[in-house]
Amino acid sequence: MMTVQATIEEKLTTLAPDHLEVVNESSNHNVPAGSESHFKVVVVSPRFDGLPLIQRHRMVNDLLADELRESVHALALHLYTAADWQKRFGKAPMSPPCRGGSKAD
Repeated sequence: MMTVQATIEEKLTTLAPDHLEVVNESSNHNVPAGSESHFKVVVVSPRFDGLPLIQRHRMVNDLLADELRESVHALALHLYTAADWQKRFGKAPMSPPCRGGSKAD
């Protein structure tokens, strides 16, 4: 069984993103350890070209309707076209945050 985070990531790949981040922020909230209920999503996609922000949000909410109905309590959406992203952050997308790893490897 896939995690909620992995399911969200898989569904959002249908947007053909140039950049995709799905961050589980549940540990920042008053929920049991290991919860997957609060997420931040950053998507840079050509599918957003020409769409106002509300339509971008509706598109993502439609893709994630099951998760929003069943398990996700909060979803912070940051949805950009490539041009929006470049104006805001520069030419290259930000690297995703480090997920750890073993220094002994």
